[in-house]
Amino acid sequence: MIKIFDCEQNSPEWFQARAGIPTASEFHTVMANGRGGGESKTRKTYLYKLAGEVITGEPTEGYSNAHMDRGHVMEDEARKMYSFIADADIQRVGFLRNGDKGASPDGLIGSDGMFEAKSKLPHLVIECLMRDDFPLEHKAQCQGALWVAEREWIDIVVYWPKMPLFVKRAYRDGPYIVQLASAVKQFNEELAEIVEKVRRYGAPEPSISDRDILQHPLMAG
Repeated sequence: MIKIFDCEQNSPEWFQARAGIPTASEFHTVMANGRGGGESKTRKTYLYKLAGEVITGEPTEGYSNAHMDRGHVMEDEARKMYSFIADADIQRVGFLRNGDKGASPDGLIGSDGMFEAKSKLPHLVIECLMRDDFPLEHKAQCQGALWVAEREWIDIVVYWPKMPLFVKRAYRDGPYIVQLASAVKQFNEELAEIVEKVRRYGAPEPSISDRDILQHPLMAG
């Protein structure tokens, strides 16, 4: 069941709503592998971060810099331009939670669509225009958002002032979402194990007599 949080993104309420669960913006981290197929350090850090949020009940708020602040301003500009060009009514939402996963889409369109805005420097906008394909670096986030929101398509808009507006639509990629769902399931299982281990940390070991009682057939049965 999808729960919608009507709050400003990056507000205290937004951080609280997404605390302790993997979100679409980090699904690429959830799916990451380290060198040679080994464990990803970035993925482990994300696991530990979420485990800390679960245990303390407090979100780990992110940081902001000038580039990110500028991106938020440009997101509004991109939304207005896209809304005019596509004649689309974009519903703004803060956060969507669906079970043990979530997403922060930049907007919902009708009953089936979504909107995602990205600000990129001019040379990166040109790269998108020349490639004329959905940016693969945002596939996990956007397909993940479709999965979380249970929607059918998403338009990504890449924007920079004075540059052409790049718009590309992607539809649900069933096989990819199956792969993503499996990765998120495994991630959440590992997260639960870490939380349990940390909560048991420092707890006294049962005495020998306690172990004998726990292992008695009547207790085991």
